[in-house]
Amino acid sequence: MYRSILVATDGSDLAARGVEHAVALAAGLGASLVAITVSEPWNTALTDPSGLVGFDDFLADYRAAAKTRADEVLAAVAAIGEARGVAVQTVFVPERPPADAILDTAEARDVDLVVMASHGRRGLGRLLLGSQTRSVVARSERPVLIVR
Repeated sequence: MYRSILVATDGSDLAARGVEHAVALAAGLGASLVAITVSEPWNTALTDPSGLVGFDDFLADYRAAAKTRADEVLAAVAAIGEARGVAVQTVFVPERPPADAILDTAEARDVDLVVMASHGRRGLGRLLLGSQTRSVVARSERPVLIVR
């Protein structure tokens, strides 16, 4: 049923639950696995960077740190997959809203299933915090497995 699975992770303990489920599912089904992590864009709406001395250096440092973190997160997923006999393709999408990057990658890689973790917040917490997971579920044309 599922030949190709995409798992989204930010490297958090919560996201690790989604990774574990995705790897186990891929191993059990003989499916391929794509792991994605995304760095959000630097929000320049809060400041006018044109007048800030050293802003270009700061932005370069931000991007380098995001890439380093993405490499670490994706290497960890690849190691988990390798231990279970699942080859993992890794994707880092820099400076995009995570839900957009996840949906675009799912489409581009033609995956059959998207796996994500969620806190499962309700009420005011859900309203105030928003949710990339909720956005993916609402907009995805593919099945989405939510792990809590």
